[in-house]
Amino acid sequence: MANLFDESWNWLPLKMLVGALVLVILGIAGISYYFTPKYTRVGYMPKQPVPFDHDLHVTQLGMDCRYCHSFVERSDFSNIPTTQTCMNCHRQILPDDPKLAAVRKSWETGEPIRWVRIHELPDFAYFSHQAHVNRGISCASCHGQVNHMREVWQHEPESMGWCLNCHRNPEFHVRPMDKVFDLDWTPPGGKEGQEALGQKLVEQWGVHPTDNCGACHR
Repeated sequence: MANLFDESWNWLPLKMLVGALVLVILGIAGISYYFTPKYTRVGYMPKQPVPFDHDLHVTQLGMDCRYCHSFVERSDFSNIPTTQTCMNCHRQILPDDPKLAAVRKSWETGEPIRWVRIHELPDFAYFSHQAHVNRGISCASCHGQVNHMREVWQHEPESMGWCLNCHRNPEFHVRPMDKVFDLDWTPPGGKEGQEALGQKLVEQWGVHPTDNCGACHR
């Protein structure tokens, strides 16, 4: 009686074993990558067309975040300042500084400055700035102490788990409204003081952030 399978089938178990090993390796590599800061972009600091020093403008000169990011309290998006905003000062202050060449060119031509976006959520995730800052969540909670950054970099992973941790424990982040844009503010009593104050504010303001999927994935 003739064999139903030829000799090439003898290699099938080995091929299946090799294929399984490849899948396992790929799985481990994928998990290792997608759960590291490299994927979550912590530390990402791209080179910008204009070297804007937040430490100089905010900490040393005392500028408020809202002068440049003027829509943050009433819009889902925190806008990047227009060239007009920059030139309000720099038509008189350092008008010929070589570092501001891109700003002057934008002003003369009407072409916007091509800033490189740093904090970028995926399209399937919804986030509203106004909903957060108007309930006591400071810029520093998500962006770190930008007021001391000479070059802005991504301070937090902004992953789903990171967001959910805040939604489930808002008392560790909520602060008085007059301290939202004070990035150097620390709660009296440290971490324990923050929890006590945060819990009081959460109850007073009726802060109940949902962890339902539909809150961010609309």
